[in-house]
Amino acid sequence: MTFQITTRGDVLRYTAGRVAVAVSVTVILVALATTLHLGTDLDARVRVGDVEFASICTGIVISALLSAVLTFRSALLMRDLTLARSELVQISRTDQLTGLLNRRGFDEAAGLALRSALAAGLPTVVFMCDIDHFKSINDRFGHAFGDKVLIEISDLLRSFAGKDGALVGRHGGEEFAALMIGITREQAAQYAEDIRQTCAAREISINGDSARVTISIGFTVALDEVDLSKIMRVADRALYIAKHGGRNQVARADAPALEAA
Repeated sequence: MTFQITTRGDVLRYTAGRVAVAVSVTVILVALATTLHLGTDLDARVRVGDVEFASICTGIVISALLSAVLTFRSALLMRDLTLARSELVQISRTDQLTGLLNRRGFDEAAGLALRSALAAGLPTVVFMCDIDHFKSINDRFGHAFGDKVLIEISDLLRSFAGKDGALVGRHGGEEFAALMIGITREQAAQYAEDIRQTCAAREISINGDSARVTISIGFTVALDEVDLSKIMRVADRALYIAKHGGRNQVARADAPALEAA
């Protein structure tokens, strides 16, 4: 059974146990080495040099063995801690329902992508997508159906992202964000329209209930901007235009500082 260390007392008890084991092993090895080298006759006379030689050799061997064992164990613990930390980091940046990046993960990855795009002199396109009438879907069919809708839309966006090299994340609730580098305004509009049409043509079913779900998409194009929050606000304004223009459509918005694209 693994010893769980959660308190200072656990640390002390664990340390005392390891020390006891180390002392016991040392006593046994010293006794064994001395006996093999000097014999079992406790009254026998031996040369001081033999005693010194036996002590030095025994000390070296014991020290090497204990160091190897402790180092190996420490390396295993460090490996486990590193894997655990990586897993926690991954979990903290992933939306558990859809498997996409969550808002934190998307913003971090998008920030890095923006800086890379700026260094290369490439335009960056940010899309904001929102599922139309999602609250009504939840109210009519229940949250299980709503979760199914989120998963289906996520799979659709993931499929497009894998094909076209986009960064996609669930930005909160029924809202998704995507980022692409190095495409024109016209290409971005076509990309968004393809997603919208594919989504509108898909029927989502669960437990006998089915519905067609549409999405609204807003996007903006930026060239010399690395402040993600500014770009996201413009893309969000485009989404607002799409939703208030009747939903199930694509809209674009530009800010004065972003019009260089």
